Amino acid sequence: MRTLKMVGMAFLLVLVSAGAVVAAEHGGGDSSKWLNLLYRFINFVILAWILYKIAGKRVGEFFSGRKYQIETDLKDMDARKDEAAKKLSDVEASIANLEAEKARILADAEAQGNALKKAIIDQAHASAKQIKAQAKVAAEQEAKLAVESIKAEMAEKIVEAAEIMVQKQLKKKDHEGLINEYLTKVVLN
Repeated sequence: MRTLKMVGMAFLLVLVSAGAVVAAEHGGGDSSKWLNLLYRFINFVILAWILYKIAGKRVGEFFSGRKYQIETDLKDMDARKDEAAKKLSDVEASIANLEAEKARILADAEAQGNALKKAIIDQAHASAKQIKAQAKVAAEQEAKLAVESIKAEMAEKIVEAAEIMVQKQLKKKDHEGLINEYLTKVVLN
């Protein structure tokens, strides 16, 4: 059906074109000029009507579809513009918070550093106290050993000196009497 309509329109277009050609050939006086102008005007109106009938709906659909597409694109662009503005404000806010975040991180790091420093110093003081206590105990033990060593040495020297004195003062008879007396005490005990 559509093809038949198109063929009819094409035939009518050829007919109108032929009328315009014939009108242009039969030019004459002044009245023929006006008649020629009238034929041309009628041909234009018929051609415009044919074009409207053939392509009018398509042209209307094209422009209305194009209008709808443009409106849709504008709405989409507005939505994307709003989204981009929101993202920009988020980025600006995060940049503004960046300085505060930087200051907070630096303060946290400084606090941790100070706490670590204090812990290290406290541990060093505790170690120093422990080392001092160990050194004091070691010094006391060394002093005891030295005192005992000196006492033992002095005891030996005193015994030697006493032996020498006793030997000089005791005579053989006294010496034997002392030995017997001590032997009796040792045996009785």
